[in-house]
Amino acid sequence: MHKVIFMQNVCFISNKIQFFMRKVFAYSKNRHIFAVSINKYADMNEDSKKFLLQEKEIPEAWYNVVAEMPNKPRPMLNPATKQPLTAEDLFPLFSEEASRQEMNTADTWIEIPEEVRDMYKIWRPTPLVRARGLEKALDTPAHIYFKNESVSPVGSHKLNSAVPQAYYCKQQGVTNITTETGAGQWGAALSLAAKHFGLELAVYMVKVSYHQKPYRRSIMETYGAEVIASPSMSTKAGRKIITDNPNYQGSLGTAISEAVELAMSTPNCKYVLGSVLNHVALHQTVIGLEAEKQMAMAGEYPDIVIGCFGGGSNFSGISFPFMRHNFSGERNTRFIAAEPESCPKLTRGVFQYDFGDEAGYTPLIPMLTLGHNFAPANIHAGGLRYHGAGSVVSQLKEDNLMEAVDIPQLETFAAATMFARSEGIIPAPESSHAIAAAIREAKKAKEAGESKVILFNLSGHGLIDMSAYDQYIAGDLANYQVSDEMVRQNTKDLEKII
Repeated sequence: MHKVIFMQNVCFISNKIQFFMRKVFAYSKNRHIFAVSINKYADMNEDSKKFLLQEKEIPEAWYNVVAEMPNKPRPMLNPATKQPLTAEDLFPLFSEEASRQEMNTADTWIEIPEEVRDMYKIWRPTPLVRARGLEKALDTPAHIYFKNESVSPVGSHKLNSAVPQAYYCKQQGVTNITTETGAGQWGAALSLAAKHFGLELAVYMVKVSYHQKPYRRSIMETYGAEVIASPSMSTKAGRKIITDNPNYQGSLGTAISEAVELAMSTPNCKYVLGSVLNHVALHQTVIGLEAEKQMAMAGEYPDIVIGCFGGGSNFSGISFPFMRHNFSGERNTRFIAAEPESCPKLTRGVFQYDFGDEAGYTPLIPMLTLGHNFAPANIHAGGLRYHGAGSVVSQLKEDNLMEAVDIPQLETFAAATMFARSEGIIPAPESSHAIAAAIREAKKAKEAGESKVILFNLSGHGLIDMSAYDQYIAGDLANYQVSDEMVRQNTKDLEKII
């Protein structure tokens, strides 16, 4: 009997060693992939529009940027004791595996379960596209590429993390999960994943988006989720907010408070979120890992990588795999996060510990923040209306390893319209921030006479956001600015821990 157990353990360790060696070998190959592949593909892809990978090329592991950051992010803290949290401290709220991934600062590569990779095959690998039509419309020498995450069944990148998080809950024997959603893209993704793994899901959808985007609500309900407009009367947090401000149209911070409260008060239930935290960013790195191979197929390497920014999932997914080459000194790529002018946490927020939700239910997170009680304007990019940035992105921004720009709403819709007319894809309002930033950089390249290579993530399509386009075409949209005094008032009471 002891001999059998011993041999089983030997086999288990052997498998782990083999997986580790595969990752080491893959990393070694990646250091030279572009030099080799550029020569291989340069001639054949001179006029190519799309660059496609096969299913077998879906990444086998996610990239954990924290393991290689020059300065690791500060830990999350217990709000009562101000002591750093452990993975076990998160077990009551999140699945155990998501909690362990959240706190993993040592492993550069984290294996993707086969069940997750099998479901990824429904839409992954996603195309890398050369935006030749947009280049022509701008008359720019820049080469513009975009990773098209809009091809997923729910029309956005959010499914990349919804699938593993639902899988981990199912493996643990959880029966119910809760979440928040802004524009509805995350809620739609988790609704599909929850149904696939047999979980019951309750989604708190920011009230303004609940009414602005009824078809996203319909998608969630079609997949079997219960959708509640937030703030609601179904939670203590929601009732207090409504009592204090009856006309409040909600925010992601409010919806998170309600989802966390329901999860903590429901038996065998966990909270699942779609942005901000490290394990979510980890799952999204499949985007950039695929894009690395596809840029090599195109025979180019990006000078600039751009993603829109709300809490960080989409920006992290496209950027982190390329960023590791900057860490090693091999490359000097610029990374630009494009956020709304009306919610400028990266460009104008303060770096301090703050709650991830409005009611103060979450741990304290080191973040660039506008204050957890910040009430963002009712812009149509509902997925970007969040008061803070995740701890990893906040640290990278503080260390000047990335940049950020804030973009007015009207500029984003002008960029979206140009992109739709030149490339044929109507982008989500959130993704339009990345397009606007890419257009800015392409214009700069033209002025300087430089042939820059620009890569951005098209995080989702806008076919369920046409009411926003209707308002833009009719001239009914406006820009919203945040005053310095508003930022000061919303952040002045934060405890000065940093």
